[in-house]
Amino acid sequence: MVILNAVQGVLTIIIMLSVGYFLGWRGWFDDKSSKLFSKIVMNIAFPAYMISSIIGTYDKAKLVHLAKGLFIPFISIIVSYALSVGVSRIFKIAPGRKGIFCAVFSLSNTIFVGLPVNMALFGEESLPFALLYYIANTTVFWTIGVYAISRDGGRENHEKLFSMKNVKRIFSPPLTAFLLAIALILLEIKLPKSVLDTCKYLGNMTTPMSMIFIGLVVQSVSLRNFRPDKSTWVMLAGRFLISPLIVFGMSYYYPIPELMKRVFVIQAAMPALTSISIIAESYGADYKYAAVISTLTTIVSLASIPMYMLLLSGL
Repeated sequence: MVILNAVQGVLTIIIMLSVGYFLGWRGWFDDKSSKLFSKIVMNIAFPAYMISSIIGTYDKAKLVHLAKGLFIPFISIIVSYALSVGVSRIFKIAPGRKGIFCAVFSLSNTIFVGLPVNMALFGEESLPFALLYYIANTTVFWTIGVYAISRDGGRENHEKLFSMKNVKRIFSPPLTAFLLAIALILLEIKLPKSVLDTCKYLGNMTTPMSMIFIGLVVQSVSLRNFRPDKSTWVMLAGRFLISPLIVFGMSYYYPIPELMKRVFVIQAAMPALTSISIIAESYGADYKYAAVISTLTTIVSLASIPMYMLLLSGL
């Protein structure tokens, strides 16, 4: 039954992705409308979903207990990133791609793909665990990750590691809503039913809109002229094998609830962040390469997600 549910969950994701791909192929959406999808999800749907789900599911005692789970995401991501730096030197990654290589190797798309995937596979109970990994992943990306990508561009005025701009990026609308929901629970402040119902209705757009958006991204980037080299396979191995295995190994020596372990492993096995290409372009790095790699990891994840679900269900 567990395996069947996993397959059904992945099929649901693939179908929604296919809808986005088909709509993009039919020309229903251009770049501007695709960006509008992104803005609606990131600034309205996700924040509303987090507030309604967290407040509706958790109380003060559960949240205090939940905080212990931050250890594994932070340490595993940092270990994976440190390993990627060493691997990039061994394989002599080309200038303009080192920061991209390390970001793809160690950091995953925990919000646009990871959160809806976990919701589809595990239900609402997985939301807090998915958000714990998201906090760690987002913090590392907008500090160390962005700093390394800015150096790829070769500009003298590359982003400072702990700049105010990066702090603002870390506290994105979804994360801000997450922290607000936690604060309301800890302070035992009750929101009016009308507000919670509004958040619930808006939040219901999150998963379908996110999956359609990813389908649009996959359709918009052509892979025909891309020729993977040795570093590409190493990067994919880091994204889909090494990073998840680090999480799995740490959860073995640092016992955590079974659902938390599964969510963390799935989050670590998600495709690369789509925003990597945007950051690369803004700093003069190889953004086209980043866009192709991000799309490639999204396609590969369609096979890796059911693989990990089958593996986890047998343990």
